[in-house]
Amino acid sequence: MILTERLAELAVDFGANVQPDQILFVTAEVGHEELVRAIAAHAYRKGARFVDSWYFDPHVKRARIEHADDDTLDYVPPWYGERMLALGEQRCARLFVTGSTEPHLFDDADPARAGRDLLPRLKETGQIVNDRTTNWSIVPFPNSGWAGVVHPDLSAEAALERLRAEMAHVLRLDEEDPVAAWHERFQRTARAAEALRERRFDAIHFEGPGTDLTVGLLPSSRWQNATFSTADGLDHRPNLPSEEVFTTPDPERAEGVVRATKPLVFADGSVVRGLTVRFEGGRAVEIDADEGAANLRTRCEKDEGALRLGEVALVDRKGRIGRLDTVFFDTLIDENAASHIALGNGFSFGVDDEADLARVNESAIHVDFMIGGDAVDVTGVTREGAHVPVLRQGAWQI
Repeated sequence: MILTERLAELAVDFGANVQPDQILFVTAEVGHEELVRAIAAHAYRKGARFVDSWYFDPHVKRARIEHADDDTLDYVPPWYGERMLALGEQRCARLFVTGSTEPHLFDDADPARAGRDLLPRLKETGQIVNDRTTNWSIVPFPNSGWAGVVHPDLSAEAALERLRAEMAHVLRLDEEDPVAAWHERFQRTARAAEALRERRFDAIHFEGPGTDLTVGLLPSSRWQNATFSTADGLDHRPNLPSEEVFTTPDPERAEGVVRATKPLVFADGSVVRGLTVRFEGGRAVEIDADEGAANLRTRCEKDEGALRLGEVALVDRKGRIGRLDTVFFDTLIDENAASHIALGNGFSFGVDDEADLARVNESAIHVDFMIGGDAVDVTGVTREGAHVPVLRQGAWQI
């Protein structure tokens, strides 16, 4: 309970930065009730007007994938998107809880059918993120189902205890003042982002086992860490934990092949392992995997932008997650252990020049997958063609 209470306080006060008289919308899986209730209690103590909890049940999605008519799998009730847009219009706060409670539920599901249904993700979420109309955050909550996947060699009780301790560590809840510890870390990632902005690289090159990929940047692509501000000037931190610096790439300039260094886990808990993607002219022309490739391929059929990049992010080895050398099977955690790229929707606030806004990728999806690690060199390419070391063995070189 102590972890739950401290996490709820961090999520409400520092992550989403919920304000008095705000509406707070909380999205979670069935099985996350303990944290959601603690979030609600703390938000109300802080003066929230209303806390709206919405639970995603993966078993209901599994039933749909298994039994629904094929031509209905893309359908999303319109009021789902209307509600998301209304949250932006009313300047609400949002929290999303991760940590799959049923991580094996989709193991034997048809991956192509699973990829047709994007829930709990909604395309309208990308719109309000780019419009910067809500203050929001994503936080993980340890549970028995998730713990069993991360630590399969331990007993159920020991696995959950281990995962709780790891989450307390990576969330800096083991510090006397977690918020102060996070401010210190964000200051470091802010300095890294500033160093990258000053270089104004034309492209970023990744090279390592199975990877030789060049990602072009827009003329005004702006590197930043995960400290956001709403259109009304309210600061919030969209990911806790967060160890990354990121920017919006040029969706027409990605060339080469990349091999994922960690499994890709979707919001519904389904997994893609051993992912390899080849790009030509900015477009993913081949998507292969040891497991689950059809799931990602189907998601990438949503629109033309789904096959292009919307984000490139760099992560150094000074963060707490990578040093644990654990695969957490949760994209929120794993993407902050290793550099990554995202297929799909880009961030309009990731460019400085209005002229580049029209070039930012647009899509109904945003799928992050991890491509970095100590064995992957990251190099900045200048507009004159010079190559500048950026990350070597996970350490900043700039």
